[in-house]
Amino acid sequence: MPTPDFVLALRAKVGNDPLWLPGVCAVVLRPLAEPTEVLLVRRSDDGTWTPVKGIMDPGEEVGQAAIRECLEETGVQIEVDRLVNVGIIGPVHYDNGDVTTYLEHTVRASWVAGEPCVGDDESIDAGWFPLEDLPGPIPPADLAQIEVAVTNPRDVVLGGLPR
Repeated sequence: MPTPDFVLALRAKVGNDPLWLPGVCAVVLRPLAEPTEVLLVRRSDDGTWTPVKGIMDPGEEVGQAAIRECLEETGVQIEVDRLVNVGIIGPVHYDNGDVTTYLEHTVRASWVAGEPCVGDDESIDAGWFPLEDLPGPIPPADLAQIEVAVTNPRDVVLGGLPR
C-alpha cells in the first residue's frame, strides 16, 4: 500500500518534521499450539524478510490493524492471539527528508485461511518458513520479535527487545 492518506495530510501540514505514528507487527504462526512455521514477507525496498508490518489507521485497534495488514499484504486471514511486545522504532530518516518514529505493537497471531501471495508493492515475496530454517537476511529486531512471539510469554514486553 502507498503511504496512507492521513499521513500525507499530516505531512502537508508539518513537512518533514518528525511524526510519531502507531504501527503493528504481526508474527503469524502455523500451527499456533506448537508453531513450526512463520509467515514472512520480503520487503521491496531493501530485500530483507520481516513479519507483516504496517501503520495503524486513525482509531484502529491493534488486532484490527494486524488482521487488515496481513490480508492486504499477503492474502492470509489470521486470528490475533495476544499482544507480545510494545516498543519504539526510529527515528527513521527517509530519502525524501521525512522523519518518523513508530510505536510498534507486536502481536502473536495464528493462521486461519489463505496461502501467502504478494498483495502490494511493499513486498516482492511472501511465504511460510520453518522456524528452524528462516530465510535471510532478517533484521535482528525482527528476529527478536519472532522469538518473543514463539516462546509464548504470558507478559507483554515493554521496550525490552534489542533494536
